[in-house]
Amino acid sequence: MTAPVRVAVIGSGPAGLYAAEALVKQADGNVRVDVLDRLPTPYGLVRYGVAPDHPSIKSIARYLQKVLEHPAVRFFGGVELGRDVTREELLDCYDAVVYATGAMVDRRMGIPGEDLPGSIAATDFVNWYCGHPDAADHVFDLSAEEVAVIGVGNVAVDVARILARTPEELRHTDVPEHVLEALGRSRVRRVHMIGRRGPAQAKFTTKELRELGALPGSEIHVLPGDMELDPASAALAESDRHVRGNIKVLREWTGPPAGDRPRRIDVRFWRAPAEILGSTRVEGLRLEVTRLGEDGRLVRTGESETLPVGLVLRSVGYQSVPLAGVPFDERAHVVPNAGGRVLGPDGAPVPREYVAGWIKRGPTGVVGTNKSDAAETVRHLLEDHAAGTWPEPDRKIEELFEARCLPVVTYADWLNLDAAEIALARSLDRGERVKLARWEAMRRACHPS
Repeated sequence: MTAPVRVAVIGSGPAGLYAAEALVKQADGNVRVDVLDRLPTPYGLVRYGVAPDHPSIKSIARYLQKVLEHPAVRFFGGVELGRDVTREELLDCYDAVVYATGAMVDRRMGIPGEDLPGSIAATDFVNWYCGHPDAADHVFDLSAEEVAVIGVGNVAVDVARILARTPEELRHTDVPEHVLEALGRSRVRRVHMIGRRGPAQAKFTTKELRELGALPGSEIHVLPGDMELDPASAALAESDRHVRGNIKVLREWTGPPAGDRPRRIDVRFWRAPAEILGSTRVEGLRLEVTRLGEDGRLVRTGESETLPVGLVLRSVGYQSVPLAGVPFDERAHVVPNAGGRVLGPDGAPVPREYVAGWIKRGPTGVVGTNKSDAAETVRHLLEDHAAGTWPEPDRKIEELFEARCLPVVTYADWLNLDAAEIALARSLDRGERVKLARWEAMRRACHPS
């Protein structure tokens, strides 16, 4: 039997773990996969991007857990590419490397006032309420009664929904205790969700949209004029069931607001953020009215309005960041590749390096999209390995960890942290788990002795 192919997967989110699963299946088990992540916890976006009130989506972690428990797969948390190990060292230790680090930062809007205190990237807010250790000590001023969420995708819907929830509604979710306390002090009563284009171009799913309408303490309002469809939008609604479903739900919210609930969410279309107002912090948001031109491009009409908001959360898209030493397309914000094979500056495949997930294709698709995406990458990796031109790895990653005294988190260590979060929830009478969010608390839980 030939020696197993040894592969490092960088990133333990859905893209990385689906890649590990594909390697095990396509190589008929004749493979050894090490999954490395800078965090001490696996599951990436499933743990730190899915809203805490979406437990059904979080159940994907139970499927991914089986990947990590396969005998051919190992997890090494607390290991960061570029800080703890270099690209060259990985290539010395493995036959191939798959980069699956996702898209980690928000796109900017490029408008005046964007950097004022109170203008915040939605990823920072999501990381905070999802218990990401990088955001554990962030402080968000929720004293303003009116807040703007820029964007009409599922992340924007999540952010608006969390702002509109009561602490009691979130009590049995896994949000960290300090986040629950902060949300309990929130004075937010009105959330404006802003879209540059119309309802036919919105990116949220109908299921997410309906969840807004199911919030017991909030009413939803859409301006009737925003729902008037131009010919292109009407044609899109006719041909696309998803768009048609969104429009049907939104039209249900165009009646006059009853005003009988403590919170309100206004979903506004055809408004482009033009300027965030304020001297020392956010005091308002100026919007310009838009429409679609005959060529389908967005046109600003010259009309404007100002919202008296004290907080702006920007959710206009994600983008990946470069990895140390790995080719990167600064315009598309992805690693240049062909079917998952990393491409060098000359456009030729770089031997033994591959990508999967958002860093491969950009921030598109849903969690499940990563499965077929990873399968394609792995198919090409194994085809290249079968050609028999790769050098044998000349060292083991464990030797490198030991030489640097790296406090690597194993899968067994992660299970200690997992058990600690479950025990914390039980002690607080707060559902299935309560996340530990601070680095030191997580490290102590990983190594309780």
